Amino acid sequence: MDFSIERASASGEAELVPALTEVLMDCVEGGASVSFMAGLPRERAEAFWRKVFGAVRDGTTVLLVARDGSGIQGTVQLDLHMPDNQQHRADVKKLLVHRRARRRGIAQALVQQLEQEAHRLNRTLLVLDTVTGSAAEQLYAQLEWTRVGVIPDYALMPDGQPSGTTLFYKRV
Repeated sequence: MDFSIERASASGEAELVPALTEVLMDCVEGGASVSFMAGLPRERAEAFWRKVFGAVRDGTTVLLVARDGSGIQGTVQLDLHMPDNQQHRADVKKLLVHRRARRRGIAQALVQQLEQEAHRLNRTLLVLDTVTGSAAEQLYAQLEWTRVGVIPDYALMPDGQPSGTTLFYKRV
């Protein structure tokens, strides 16, 4: 493995926001449906990551990053902010890998490390949604996540086309 996975801390915000902004903008430009539309302004992407780091500071989000000799290549989040009656679970959010770094096992390593983090935090049930028919959908199936079903026209792709989302869960 020519990369490492690390848990980001709030103290890393200044270093990581520019790099994570690049990853997010590349994913959106490459057509990934990750809550943003084509033409994502850098300022908006940076504001998104500053908000994520606020949640890291609050302890409501675990942020993992994949790094190689060239810098940050991928990321994923574990949202721990759940109602009182759901403290046993967490939501997986924003699995992103820069296009230049794909097909190296980064996404798989990020998800597996996130599962370990969840287990360490006594979160026994993980939930996520991903674009139906995407490589991410195939990845979660390979990693033995349970497919719940598909919601048609759930979100728009960056080019404005509607896309379904597939819901998954995993007990860890």
